[in-house]
Amino acid sequence: MQIFTGEIYGKQTAQRFVMYHVLKVGKHGITLQNIDNPLSLFETTADKLSSAGYIRISQTPFIDMQTAKKKKVLKKPMRCPYTLDFLEARADSERPAPILPDLFADAV
Repeated sequence: MQIFTGEIYGKQTAQRFVMYHVLKVGKHGITLQNIDNPLSLFETTADKLSSAGYIRISQTPFIDMQTAKKKKVLKKPMRCPYTLDFLEARADSERPAPILPDLFADAV
């Protein structure tokens, strides 16, 4: 499984759908950041990521435009945060829509 910096992965928990932004991809691990809580970082591997049930939500990076203050100087985005990606149907500054399985399709 190929994982690249800037992709967004998500996982369905008991309470809600949690999304993570891929910050860094190295030889031995991948660093993920929770989109809702930027202070929450963890490191894992590609094998553990897929076996734990994480799915790729988007290949377009998510740039949070609502941050109140910046503690660190971050890398400039490669493109404008307001650029609309016609394949993803959202701008970079818009939160990706969670992909939830259709649980009630079989009930009809």
